[in-house]
Amino acid sequence: MATIRHEFYETDEKVTLSIFDRGADPAQVSITFEPRKFTYTHGEKSLVLEPLKGQIDPDASDFTVGKVKIEVRLIKRAHARWGALVGDSPDPLTAPQTISPEPSTSTGVRKQAKNWDALTTTILTSEKEKTTEEDPNVGGDSTLNTFFQKIFGDADEDTKRAMMKSYQESGGTTLSTNWDEVKRAPVEVKPPAGSEWKKWN
Repeated sequence: MATIRHEFYETDEKVTLSIFDRGADPAQVSITFEPRKFTYTHGEKSLVLEPLKGQIDPDASDFTVGKVKIEVRLIKRAHARWGALVGDSPDPLTAPQTISPEPSTSTGVRKQAKNWDALTTTILTSEKEKTTEEDPNVGGDSTLNTFFQKIFGDADEDTKRAMMKSYQESGGTTLSTNWDEVKRAPVEVKPPAGSEWKKWN
């Protein structure tokens, strides 16, 4: 007998199998569903899939005969992706040692997501624990602001005046703590390299 051309796609719940047998007579088509075996025969043409990659529910599985192809719906007993129609892998429903890894595949994804959350939290926490003396840029602008607030809070009056004057007159591009230098003249604007300073009305 000649093996017939076929293809499939799947979801976690079922496999949809297309058997290309143009003009098949529904009265002569024979299909048998077994837990790990599928058989299609029509005259000289046949397709036997054994062992199926996973177990199917023979009672829930069905098919329709069309003009171009026969569409078969194989309902899976265990919700999981097969990746192939046939395979020598142990049946998750009959081999006890594979029952735990099968469900853990789906729960493993959820655990992994929680692990990412925990990892992110750990990173953020460790960043918060770093002192601004170790790294003034740690944690972004808010921590940098805290760093400057600490300098400002601990500074004497001249240093505070220098910081305020230099920051305001330079449009936020310069911050000096040297009052003797800043009090002499207006502080010029020094935009970062590659930037152009524009005054907004």
